[in-house]
Amino acid sequence: MTVTDFSHEMNPATSGLHLALLKTLKNMKNLVMLTSVFLGGSLLASDVHLSRNKMHKRFRSGIEGPIGTVSIIIDKTDYELSVYDDKGWYATYPVVFGNNGLDDKKMQGDKNTPEGTFRITAKRVHEKWGRVLSIDYPNAESREKFNQRKQRGEIPANASIGGGIGIHGTWPNDDLLVDRYKNWTLGCISMKNDDVKEIYGFTNAGTKVTIRY
Repeated sequence: MTVTDFSHEMNPATSGLHLALLKTLKNMKNLVMLTSVFLGGSLLASDVHLSRNKMHKRFRSGIEGPIGTVSIIIDKTDYELSVYDDKGWYATYPVVFGNNGLDDKKMQGDKNTPEGTFRITAKRVHEKWGRVLSIDYPNAESREKFNQRKQRGEIPANASIGGGIGIHGTWPNDDLLVDRYKNWTLGCISMKNDDVKEIYGFTNAGTKVTIRY
């Protein structure tokens, strides 16, 4: 934002502008400057957020695809899905989840994304979300946590554990949801459509998927 300098528009020496008017103009300038500082701070915070939103997938240099056994680690706090192979880190992609609180899934209907160690159980092309990689939630680990939470009274005694969790794309032309880190799913992990097509190509049933906070 450009601060308007009123002094160059009216010179008291040549225009006969009264001193009180000059003071008023200076006050107006100060007000504009204060507004600029305030807005500037807001824009700065926004710019920081936008720089995060502009994150793209990142790959290990000089490699044209993962080598050997592939595994996936999903970090909720970083909004990232990372792929590893026999050589170590291979690639990282931006992702979004269910609720903004990023809590562990506790029961059916809470819209939280589950945490733990899972396996891909199936893959399919999806008419709305591009590709879907289903994971084996709830597994034994998930059921143990679910039962413990019931015993502690953290969830209702009649609660169900839920299911149908997977990694998938967005609605067609809706990758902006991922760019803006907008959590929108019912508990799944959502990627950009081109990104989910990539990992769809080099993962199989049995691929290990770790989801952590």
